Amino acid sequence: MPAGLSNRPSRVFLTTDAVGGVWQYSLDLAHGLGARGIETMLVVLGPSPGKAQRAGLHSLGSVELIDSGLPLDWTAQTPDALRETSGTLAELAAVYQPDIVHLNAPALLAEDRLYDAPTVVMAHSCVATWWRAVRSGAMPGDFQWRSAAAKRGLEAADRVVVATHSFAASLREIYGQAFPIAVVPNGRRFHPARGDRQRLVFTAGRLWDEGKNVAMLDRAAAHIDAPVFAAGWAEGPGGTGVRFRHLNLLGGLDDEAMARWHASAMVFASAARYEPFGLSVLEAAQAGTALVLSDIPSFRELWEGAAIFVPVDDERSWVDALQMVLDAAATTQRFGAVAQARASRYGIEAMVDGTLAVYRSALNRLGIDSAVSCEVG
Repeated sequence: MPAGLSNRPSRVFLTTDAVGGVWQYSLDLAHGLGARGIETMLVVLGPSPGKAQRAGLHSLGSVELIDSGLPLDWTAQTPDALRETSGTLAELAAVYQPDIVHLNAPALLAEDRLYDAPTVVMAHSCVATWWRAVRSGAMPGDFQWRSAAAKRGLEAADRVVVATHSFAASLREIYGQAFPIAVVPNGRRFHPARGDRQRLVFTAGRLWDEGKNVAMLDRAAAHIDAPVFAAGWAEGPGGTGVRFRHLNLLGGLDDEAMARWHASAMVFASAARYEPFGLSVLEAAQAGTALVLSDIPSFRELWEGAAIFVPVDDERSWVDALQMVLDAAATTQRFGAVAQARASRYGIEAMVDGTLAVYRSALNRLGIDSAVSCEVG
């Protein structure tokens, strides 16, 4: 029976990248879909997955991986290169014949009806909302054409998904109302690890990304009496790199190593200016680590009452907050326990269930299922 009639996909064409949290999101989603008997073709754009990342594929028997060598939407050098990527992806999908095409970047959908199957676009971030949060003034031309491509993709998609209401509102403010948005919070498989809490601060993510504001933690690290360790790469695609004076850099870590650090750190900190969700924060919370986070809308939405919030640009407040949590064992344990309880809301099962509801809606060409998602605007 065709998927549209059975109201359930059997094959999903899913794009991903190995640069940030989209990789983890994609693997967890593919794992959850596989547990429900749904096959996934996982198409990697940008740099090839590293050895640690590929290790996570072993348990995904229902996944076919294609390392496409195509540029990421935000590393494509010209509009023509991005359109070529979009066309090549459509050709791959035509061979695979999926029931659903799930693109993890709106700009990859160059035009309406590029695919025979319904298209679901997951907007993890975008250059226009990043620019507004991190920089000021008019966007440069390079950002403008990328933003225009994202707008076309959002409007051409059958369904658009985001992980937080706050990010949905940001997209609405910039791109308007011409597309439906379903809010399905990200989930993360919990990787339990044993470890004794050490007097240290841990952070993780794309260290080279200005939006992560890791430089603030680097400055704060000079004034607290505990080391600050950072997992992730300090150099991004195209050679974009940063240097830190006070952080202890760990490089990229696999899931098991990350879990050990989360289990051992007294504090997990994120000073991000821009973070539509934040999978590394969720991982820390799952491990019961106390959270010290920047006071931005997405973090407030997800972790209000379960974290200590600090103004993004107030270095003195960052120093004071980190030192306070390091010095107060009872506070650390209490906030860690509350964060762990909150993290239970953002499990992989809920994410997969919500995503499948969006798939069903796209297959039926009906409205978003309000029981598991929320239309914004």
